[in-house]
Amino acid sequence: MTDLKQERAVRTRNVIMRAAAELFDEEGYEGASVTRIVKRAGVTLGAMYFHFGSKQDLAREVMNAQPYVIEPLLKSSGLQRLVDITLVWAHQLQTDPLLRAGVRLAVEQSRFGMHDSTSFEDWKDIMVGHLEVARAEGNLREGVSSEEVAQFIVGACTGVQLYSQLVTGREDLVERTCTMWRLLLPGLAAPDADPAIVVDPDLGKSP
Repeated sequence: MTDLKQERAVRTRNVIMRAAAELFDEEGYEGASVTRIVKRAGVTLGAMYFHFGSKQDLAREVMNAQPYVIEPLLKSSGLQRLVDITLVWAHQLQTDPLLRAGVRLAVEQSRFGMHDSTSFEDWKDIMVGHLEVARAEGNLREGVSSEEVAQFIVGACTGVQLYSQLVTGREDLVERTCTMWRLLLPGLAAPDADPAIVVDPDLGKSP
């Protein structure tokens, strides 16, 4: 019985997050009222506040869920994993409301009184880990700092997606991400590793 209650609670929490993400993506933080969120989720206000202490807490959870949307989709490692993360992210940003809302909230958070760098720092830490795997595999150039590279890629992806959103509504985000990697990889990958890194614009594309 306890397991069933826990499963039901997890499902309810996920339904609330998904409904909130859809509204945050469509309307922004200010336009997504708690009343509209619970109505779309099909839950009571009490259920909402059982799982999330406030609308801001809910927004924070959506904002910081990005890695959990992307990482389970991938099986590669090292430098290839970094490329794959960004390409799947670029594709998913066009269709997944949870990811789209997370990115929007992370960029716009100062408008509604939040200053939470967790989503950026989480991505940075994940990428540092994959870069250290690349180093252990002998695929990273000598003298390359995993910390500096990870920070740069997180910032670059943020800027690339904002630029793409303004110019094409993210329609060219995958192509821009591929261009970013073609410019970066020669300076990151060891000479023997560079040809083995695949920058595939079809990675992450919905069937």
